[in-house]
Amino acid sequence: MTSHLTVVAPTAPRRGHLDVGEPPAGDDRIEVTSRWVERGGVPWFPVTGEIHYSRVPRDRWRDVLGHARAGGLTSVATYVFWQAHEPEPGVFRWDGQLDLRAFVEEAGAQGLDVVVRLGPWAHGEARYGGFPDWLVERDVATRTDDPAYLGLVEAFYARTIAQLRGLAHAEGGPIVGAQIDNELYDQPQHLARLRGLAEELGLRLPLWTATGWGGAQVPDTLLPVYSAYADGFWDDEQTEWPEFSAFHFRYSPVRDDLSVGADLREALDGITVDPGAVPLTDDAAVPFATCELGGGMHVAYHRRPLVAPTDVAALALAKLGSGSIWQGYYMYAGGTQRTGPHGSEQESHATGYPNDVPQVTYDFAAPIGEHGQIRPHHHHLRAQHLWLREDGRRLATMATTVGGGSADPTELRWAVRSDGRSGYLFASTYQPAKAALPEQRDVQLTVTLDGGDVTVPTQPVTVPAGVSVVWPLRYPLAPGVVLRSATARVLTRVTVDDRDVVVLGAYDGIPVELVLDGSHDVGGAGAAVHRGDATIISLAAPAGPTCVVELEKTRIIVLDQQSTDRLYLLEVDGRERLVLSSAPLYALDGELVVQTEGPDVTVALLPAPEALRAQGGDLSEPSDDGPWRSWRVSAPQAGRRTLVSGLHPGATPPRPERGGPLNRLSAPTDFSGAAVVRVEVPGEVVDGVDRTLLRVRWTGDVGRAYVGDELISDHFWHGRDWDVDLTPWASAIARHGVRLELLPWQRSTGVWVDPTVRDIPDGVHVEAVDVVRVGQVRLTTHDGPSARD
Repeated sequence: MTSHLTVVAPTAPRRGHLDVGEPPAGDDRIEVTSRWVERGGVPWFPVTGEIHYSRVPRDRWRDVLGHARAGGLTSVATYVFWQAHEPEPGVFRWDGQLDLRAFVEEAGAQGLDVVVRLGPWAHGEARYGGFPDWLVERDVATRTDDPAYLGLVEAFYARTIAQLRGLAHAEGGPIVGAQIDNELYDQPQHLARLRGLAEELGLRLPLWTATGWGGAQVPDTLLPVYSAYADGFWDDEQTEWPEFSAFHFRYSPVRDDLSVGADLREALDGITVDPGAVPLTDDAAVPFATCELGGGMHVAYHRRPLVAPTDVAALALAKLGSGSIWQGYYMYAGGTQRTGPHGSEQESHATGYPNDVPQVTYDFAAPIGEHGQIRPHHHHLRAQHLWLREDGRRLATMATTVGGGSADPTELRWAVRSDGRSGYLFASTYQPAKAALPEQRDVQLTVTLDGGDVTVPTQPVTVPAGVSVVWPLRYPLAPGVVLRSATARVLTRVTVDDRDVVVLGAYDGIPVELVLDGSHDVGGAGAAVHRGDATIISLAAPAGPTCVVELEKTRIIVLDQQSTDRLYLLEVDGRERLVLSSAPLYALDGELVVQTEGPDVTVALLPAPEALRAQGGDLSEPSDDGPWRSWRVSAPQAGRRTLVSGLHPGATPPRPERGGPLNRLSAPTDFSGAAVVRVEVPGEVVDGVDRTLLRVRWTGDVGRAYVGDELISDHFWHGRDWDVDLTPWASAIARHGVRLELLPWQRSTGVWVDPTVRDIPDGVHVEAVDVVRVGQVRLTTHDGPSARD
């Protein structure tokens, strides 16, 4: 059965009605319309990822930002935690990894814009939401226009803005925006005053934002930005899956979410929001911008979500199908909770919060982990970002029409974003494993556009369970060549020998069909049938790097899913090149920086440079495979070694405790009954590599890692391996080794973990403790070290 949808050209955007954006001057002027953001006079599709400089070691900033840029981010957002910078009244710190200016400059050097989240209140799972203890202890009405409070904020803002002088967009710098406070729902006049205060102190920016979720009252002087998470640690342990999380996997113009931050609204502010009382509808005055699409999810002691990489990617794509014109992820790179004058600076029951979170780790299961680990969703999201880089300007102007988006699991969920004549068709059978959707059989969709109907595919297909697709409609391939439809995704394009190469990605389980307007000669891996006014192409070879469809004016490479996850578009030796790599990498000063956990890596480029040289590894002679030239890279220093395995030590659980304003389970403080596992780490495994991780594969409740008396990592078990970075502790580890203190799992305690990992035995079970040596190899087209070394 064919489903049908008629779309019409969207109305022109309103302009000049918002107090954000820049005066009409300058080649790079930023303007916010009612439907999208423009930069330099053309639609702009920002992609932002949250990275907290104060939670990442300074010597890792370059790597983390490099991977973020290679992952397709155009900008990074970062909290300025007041408690970190003014630990005592009037005593400010901007040194080491607190050097905000240096972080912004490094981001700019890597081609990234910056959005500064100024606070003063941040949340971010920080102690007192980022407020210093001395502020909390004062008799001032925080987060209001109380003059005493504003006086303290002014001092903090003044010092912060002084760090940013000369780095604003209008000054030629990378800072394009600022967020004011966070999750403030009922003080619009205060939010407006904070922006005014920042401007009075000299910060002039085109974009001023505030979080809009929870039915927040955002003043006209700030752009509301939204969130969407696949799950939430902030819910109760009785909640199997938050209602709004399910909603985010459907297509809808509704932007709001009443669950994010609801625990703090209730516990700290006494505010509860009736879902029926809040108009969760599209706001036609401002574009649909996000700042907190869940890049993963943190864990609390009482509730420990296991958000899968595919959850992250499917949710992000659902927001694109729903009309987002700005993708913002929280977190994009994990970090480590700071230690301040009062100890660890995480939120906790002890500081009046409803949740106990780990003292040390803030990994967030992000695309880039706490210690620089590159996760699968870094690759899944990069494929989406490649497409946004290629066609985001057009997508930003396209409005969404929903074809099917109900909660009924038997109904096909689909939507179209279109400018009236062309567009993209979104369809999904994806929800997380705890509430998986079935396959959809006999799927065929007809979209009526200006100029006629487009039916895709030409014959019905089965869309397998757990798939989210985006199919192009009337996509321009080359002058005079229009891809009417395809059952493959648009990824990117590159010029090779003065000819465009367009890269598409196939979906597992869905046959690839390409339909061109008009009659065209087709060669290579394409098998063509001419029918009416169209050329219908199927593949005569499996999708993959060598699957090349030849047309007169362009070439199309159709990648399989595995190759799609390995694809980058990076500047190498002065020009953009496609890169396929079996290990994570990024570009720096025209070179490729490969970071690998294994000794063998394959890298292929298109177009290929004349030659490559390796620093930190060995390089094979190149080989040509279809249009690609590939090299095998040997990094013998990298790899994994098992130090301990098969342990089932006895342990006694402490008595469960509850605390905090919502009386939730509290993290144990009594480790007297913990199992103790001592791990001797040979000195040679820490030497000669970029970094060394201890990877603990275990089941239990809470783990802590010590070097001597120093707590270096902690872990609330939730189904993932536990990584501990040994690199900063190398000399101490040589003397003390690593001591793991592990509390046993006890199902009767009532801690919530994901159903997919819930069936574990009580006690402590250590499958293995591995040491992972991460190597770094630089690939260059010239001799000598990098210009930035």
